[in-house]
Amino acid sequence: METSFHMSLPCLSVEETKNFYINNIGASLGRANENWIDINLFGHQLTFIQAEKFNFNSPNYVFEGKMLPSFHFGVIVDVEKWGELYAKLNNLNLKVVTQTTFLKDQTGEHLSFFIKDSNDYMLEFKSFKDSDDIFKV
Repeated sequence: METSFHMSLPCLSVEETKNFYINNIGASLGRANENWIDINLFGHQLTFIQAEKFNFNSPNYVFEGKMLPSFHFGVIVDVEKWGELYAKLNNLNLKVVTQTTFLKDQTGEHLSFFIKDSNDYMLEFKSFKDSDDIFKV
């Protein structure tokens, strides 16, 4: 059985969150009601529950000279899907940050970009040069 990841997060607006993930990212809607939604993000389940703004006061960190958010989540996709998403989100004039290649010519080399969703969460999209390197030490 292939496994999927599940993450539940608070959101300020179910409608704005649904709009961001479905209309901008291209995810699909799962179960939902007026207070929460399930989003199918590349086979992974994100549940957003309407709540007050959640405060993440964790500092950023530096990796290979780039300032990155310490709290973020994301999806690993193939390079074709990564390119499609990067182009699509840039064409929508959304603020895409830190588009770069990390660990160039090393184990774990990957393309990466971050984008803020409608709740101010940082979402990362990665594409590994070699998918066997995802967990390689």
